[in-house]
Amino acid sequence: MNEAETRAEHIDPALKAAGWGVVEGSRILREFQITQGRLQGAGTRTRPEIADYVLVFRNRKLAVVEAKKWDLPHTEGAAQAKRYAQKLATRFTYSTNGQAIYGIDMDTGAEGDAPAFPSPEELWSRTFATQNAWRDRFAAVPFEDRGGTFGGRYYQDIAVNRVMEAIAEGKSRVLLTLATGTGKTFIAFQIAWKLFHSRWNLLDWKSGNAPTRRPRILFLADRNILADQAYNAFSAFEDTSPGSLVRIDPESIRKKGKVPKNGSIFFTIFQTFMCGPDGSPSFGDYPPDFFDCIVIDECHRGGANNEGNWRGIMDYFAPAVQLGLTATPKRTDNADTYAYFGEPVYIYSLKEGINDGFLTPFKVKQIATTLDEYVYTPDDQLIEGEVEEGRRYVETDFNRVIEIREREKFRVKLFMDMIDQREKTLVFCATQDHALAVRDLVNQMKTCRDPNYCVRVTANDGAAGEQFLREFQDNDKTIPTVLTTSQKLSTGVDARNVRNIVLMRPINSMIEFKQIIGRGTRLFDGKDYFTIYDFVKAHHHFSDPEWDGEPIEPEAPTPRPAPGEPKPRPGESPKPPERPQRIKVRLADGKERSIQFMAATSFWSADGRPMSAAQFLESLYGVLPDFFKDEEELREIWSDPSTRKAFLLGLAEKGFGREPMAEIQKIIEAENSDLFDVLAYVAFALHPFTRAERADKARQAVHTRFNDKQQAFLEFVLSQYVREGVDELDQEKLSPLLRLKYSAIADAAAELGQPEEIRGMFVGFQRYLYEG
Repeated sequence: MNEAETRAEHIDPALKAAGWGVVEGSRILREFQITQGRLQGAGTRTRPEIADYVLVFRNRKLAVVEAKKWDLPHTEGAAQAKRYAQKLATRFTYSTNGQAIYGIDMDTGAEGDAPAFPSPEELWSRTFATQNAWRDRFAAVPFEDRGGTFGGRYYQDIAVNRVMEAIAEGKSRVLLTLATGTGKTFIAFQIAWKLFHSRWNLLDWKSGNAPTRRPRILFLADRNILADQAYNAFSAFEDTSPGSLVRIDPESIRKKGKVPKNGSIFFTIFQTFMCGPDGSPSFGDYPPDFFDCIVIDECHRGGANNEGNWRGIMDYFAPAVQLGLTATPKRTDNADTYAYFGEPVYIYSLKEGINDGFLTPFKVKQIATTLDEYVYTPDDQLIEGEVEEGRRYVETDFNRVIEIREREKFRVKLFMDMIDQREKTLVFCATQDHALAVRDLVNQMKTCRDPNYCVRVTANDGAAGEQFLREFQDNDKTIPTVLTTSQKLSTGVDARNVRNIVLMRPINSMIEFKQIIGRGTRLFDGKDYFTIYDFVKAHHHFSDPEWDGEPIEPEAPTPRPAPGEPKPRPGESPKPPERPQRIKVRLADGKERSIQFMAATSFWSADGRPMSAAQFLESLYGVLPDFFKDEEELREIWSDPSTRKAFLLGLAEKGFGREPMAEIQKIIEAENSDLFDVLAYVAFALHPFTRAERADKARQAVHTRFNDKQQAFLEFVLSQYVREGVDELDQEKLSPLLRLKYSAIADAAAELGQPEEIRGMFVGFQRYLYEG
């Protein structure tokens, strides 16, 4: 029996006999897709990870079952079963061929043959040996899936469950660390949903009594746009409990003369809570135990620091369970966050998100110019300020200490020439003034006629900037297309179709670097990758191990002020020293035209590690023998569309997708060549032919082996191949090519014969392109 027959005739009945799908609250998820598969370019992905069976009881995934066909050993699927169980965080996993069952306990490491599948109740009691009433109440509340139209991703389910377990165990400070774009707001919503519908609240939680009321939950953000996004994401609460959502804002507080207290889920920003009538904080109008749970979004942004603006709020509402959400792993500059909340109950990294296919991969264009550093010479004109003779001005000085407009103009022209100007782009600048200058330069160089093609969004732009940002985030709108900013957009911009990120200011903090990268990682239809244009050597951050890095122990605390020295009040920053006048320099005539640049592209291995072009080529050279043994076999594979397609999918699985291969074409100056020539060059050091040369060679065979009507069609195909590339020779392209040439398939058939004959001609002629 094959695997499908083995499942239907033996495994399904065995699961049913154990009660799965029969006992109330138990379900079997068949062919459960765990990951989507990493994006590889040209709309392709690596193979997703799919578990044959996932066993669910009381809304918790408890075990994985990996099935193999009848005549394979029953332990054949054990390695897969373990891998899927690790991914889904289930304690138990099984491998079976329908005749015997092999069980594995992922916690203790115990494994061996099992006489039968355990029942749902038995598996629950094995997984949760200790009784916990709140855990059972939380489990009884299913995830809100919008009527079955939206299911959570596997890591989102795990994150929610880990938080619920922590609360059930009595923890009052909980931290989740998940990469930007992985759905932290969705996770917060599901947590609130379970708390709300289980009627969890502080009083009953601490007393151990049966629940008596629904909780009051506060979602606390640092920017209005984040609070608004969360408010909208929680809309399902209004469907089940109208009036449960409350947006706390200064205007409503001023109008009513008091803070709102009627509701269940409250949303506000720290600034609103810090400011109230007569300078007193408005959060003080609530009793300290008013909120049962507080969700702190982007909690790494200073809230856990004793001197932070937000710490006073969290200290005031100390009785509440406080859940911190952050996208950044432990670093020296956010160690206070981890000290306050404790170690995360769950971590899902940027690398995992990209490799699972839930985030968009990226490539990096490293750009260096001959004016990355500058030493003043007397032939340059000093417009403003005092320049230091002989001083070498470096990246951290530009647009803060010294301005050279010609330098910025050159950089803007570089990236404007490199990007597709129709694609949404974020440009990170040194200061708000720099963002203004770059905005103007972009608009002077744009090909688009719309005056709002490029806009600045900074703190100084106020409500107009917020409106521009909302329009930029709207994927149905194309204007504005480019946003320039300094600090404002490094977090919280949920714009899924960002295709380019331009770095024009140094990024010294790994936290900020990861946040900025996160602006482009969100998935969008047709978006296979996004590109980072790096003028400031920020790509060095990619040497960070595992991308998100190993935890760094906190440095020694900053010494406190000496006795008698005034201490800033909460929310107040020390007075900064007066800034010196900025230097402005105009380059001597002709210098701007002599600026040179060099651009390089970073590559990525299958496990997500950055590689140089040389390392990529070396790695490609190492895997090619797995696919063909000699030049003749490569020609044979490449000459047939079906074997060519399978070969390309196999390469992509190993990390050599279409996009990086296209970059290699550029490096070896074979952009007008067939991808076959790139592979032949790497594997056998053969000189690449252009597609035009290959087409000319194939025409000789076409003219002697095909009739006039067939020749006319194949000439058309060859012209498309020369212009567009080898993808025009895919079997899926045959029908579009026929319609393009003949307008209708029926007309093509009248000229060329039956479909089988046309297909045989289309496939058969391709071998003449690749003959030795």
